[in-house]
Amino acid sequence: MSEEILINFTPQETRVAVMLQGVVQELHIERTSSRGLVGNVYLGRICRILPGMQSAFVDVGLERTAFLHVADIWQPREDANDKPIERILSEGQSIVVQVIKDPIGTKGARLSTQISIAGRMLVYLPQEKHIGISQRIEDEAERETLRERITRLVPADEKGGFIVRTMAENASDDEFAADIAYLRKLWGDIRDKARTSGAPSLLYQELSLGLRVLRDFVNPETTRIVIDSRENFQKLHAFAQEYTPAVAPLLDHYTGQRPLFDLHGVEEEIQRALARRVELKSGGYLIIDQTEAMTTIDVNTGGFVGVRNFDDTIFKTNLEAAQTIARQLRLRNLGGIIIVDFIDMESAEHREAVLAEFRKALARDHTRLTLNGFTALGLVEMTRKRTRESLAHILCEACPTCGGRGEVKTARTVAYEILRELLREARQFNAREYRVLAGPAVIDLFLDEESQSLAMLSDFIGKPISLQAEASYSPEQYDIVLM
Repeated sequence: MSEEILINFTPQETRVAVMLQGVVQELHIERTSSRGLVGNVYLGRICRILPGMQSAFVDVGLERTAFLHVADIWQPREDANDKPIERILSEGQSIVVQVIKDPIGTKGARLSTQISIAGRMLVYLPQEKHIGISQRIEDEAERETLRERITRLVPADEKGGFIVRTMAENASDDEFAADIAYLRKLWGDIRDKARTSGAPSLLYQELSLGLRVLRDFVNPETTRIVIDSRENFQKLHAFAQEYTPAVAPLLDHYTGQRPLFDLHGVEEEIQRALARRVELKSGGYLIIDQTEAMTTIDVNTGGFVGVRNFDDTIFKTNLEAAQTIARQLRLRNLGGIIIVDFIDMESAEHREAVLAEFRKALARDHTRLTLNGFTALGLVEMTRKRTRESLAHILCEACPTCGGRGEVKTARTVAYEILRELLREARQFNAREYRVLAGPAVIDLFLDEESQSLAMLSDFIGKPISLQAEASYSPEQYDIVLM
């Protein structure tokens, strides 16, 4: 199937949409003011060691200190004997680290001391001494051939190792050699900078999203990369000619009047990807709820009644849902623990078929994930590696009215809160009059249905209570002014 990549550039942000047969499969957004940190290499300073957590906080010059766990500390094989972190690191020590997970929510970036630098065909591991092959290259003969070719091309004085990436299956020896030379030079520059810099400092910054598209996103199915900025088209074309010459012919500068994302329906897809409800073509729908701990996805038949029987209706809805869920995970970049509640199926054969369809749909995902079968409660549990914020967290923030709950108190609930607060205030302060400032709905309730309650309270405290509607107040907001 043919795949197209659309890149929309503005001075503020870069947006990438991966299209398959004209349907958006992935969305990536990088803002100039807050570029992702994954892949960046820093010279950090150990601020604090936590033996109880076997972790350390590291100052790498970011807003929050980053987090380094003992499992992410590289040690030579002969020394790797489960030493506790307090015997490996010391406070105040300078250390070269790489970001493996962006700061998410209130958590700082996660670090590793095992450095890996990605090229077009290869990933360089300066601390290792082996040649690895991507797991996505499954043919054993092909894996052995690639391993032999790389071993032959690696210089005799090389102390590091390499991993062959999936897209290198058809690469020539010249392309491999160029990648090896580029990666070795890059690592040499990082080491030189680490020797001459003080901690904390940035030693290497990962490529921008636009350049990463050329290095990481292109695959044999990619037929075209459309770019809507002349200046950035020229930059990407120059980068492609030097580092990824096979990709250069795929680049296409879009010069139309209509915005690129509008033309291909990407803007509408972004709006749908932010919605809680996702419609299925059959008439069923999904409900996707993203929380701090996990994401839950509920499948419903909705208006789909089927043509044969109820079991057949459920089965077809679940099959369609499996494909849609896999796509939504990529679109929204949902990570961590994910629980899918498919509609209950009596037939074990149907359950296996839905699970097989789900696995097949997830196979297109480049992010590492695990998928378990149905639990005793009929739920499917899975995990998807979370390395950056989800689409909703990039584009949205918690509602200032409800605080992210998704619900607001009723006007009656707020009115009763005000009555209780008035009583508290009357017991503490001897005011001449109490004035209530609240939203129009709450004031209307006091003037109508709850007018007797307000009059009774006024008589009880022996002071007048006046009302003032404030259109700018949120449904839950109110103030009590002592006159």
